[in-house]
Amino acid sequence: MAARAAGAFRRTPIERSDQRVAWDRTDQAFFAAGACHILAWVCRESYPDRPIEIAGVRLPGQRQVFHTYAAWDGWAFDHSGWNPEPQLLAVNTEFEGQPLEHLKITEGLADFCQKHHHRMPNQYWHDPRPRARDYLGQYTPPWA
Repeated sequence: MAARAAGAFRRTPIERSDQRVAWDRTDQAFFAAGACHILAWVCRESYPDRPIEIAGVRLPGQRQVFHTYAAWDGWAFDHSGWNPEPQLLAVNTEFEGQPLEHLKITEGLADFCQKHHHRMPNQYWHDPRPRARDYLGQYTPPWA
């Protein structure tokens, strides 16, 4: 699947305020906006033999990351599956209409969630990790 901008799936106000409504979105929408960080961490945990990093993008001058993904050897994994990382960054930059800041995420999931105002797995309607593992399993990694 070709890379698509995460912003194309931004949550509506009701999806932001009601976790059940957010949960009921398609997998792609759910992991594009609202649970991308969960998908990224599940990807890294699912391939412990690979040096998978967590990366994010944010608008210039902003502190908070708005999209998170897993990165490995020039590839990125997010709601669009595996794509070359430059392609993922380009579609998000084009969608946002401005350059984006790309950063490597070095903290753990709990610290990341606190720092960037993201939800921990226990703050969703249901635990999103099994759903993320199922979604990840639909895509063949680039090293296979």
